[in-house]
Amino acid sequence: MLTKKIAILSGLFAVIMLAITGCSKTSTVVINPGSSITETMSFKTDITPLFTNSCAKSGCHAAGAKAPDLTEANAFKALTDGSYIKANDPDNSVLMLWLNGKKSPVMPLGAGPDEKINAKIYAWIKQGAKNN
Repeated sequence: MLTKKIAILSGLFAVIMLAITGCSKTSTVVINPGSSITETMSFKTDITPLFTNSCAKSGCHAAGAKAPDLTEANAFKALTDGSYIKANDPDNSVLMLWLNGKKSPVMPLGAGPDEKINAKIYAWIKQGAKNN
């Protein structure tokens, strides 16, 4: 009887520990990372390579995987059609909320915020999120 209670409590403890560890954030960035960038950010030359190297991978944000599709050919349309960005308003853009840890899951998944990536994307959105 006692071993049965111990086994049940051990199983319950294991489930609780898995639930707690699966719901944690990597970190949250409070400062707006791209406020100091003054040069014009180009979607094609500055932003798309960031997505290609960090997001548009198999099983993540590639064609046919998790939305939005951030492959070079589809990223801009996926971001705008899916309302992931609000031009000129990075602080209220879903994309930035994921990148800075204010919305779960924090992106890139498992790695957490990357200041260089966040700064460029923040500046691009602040500059009007143009398809340039």
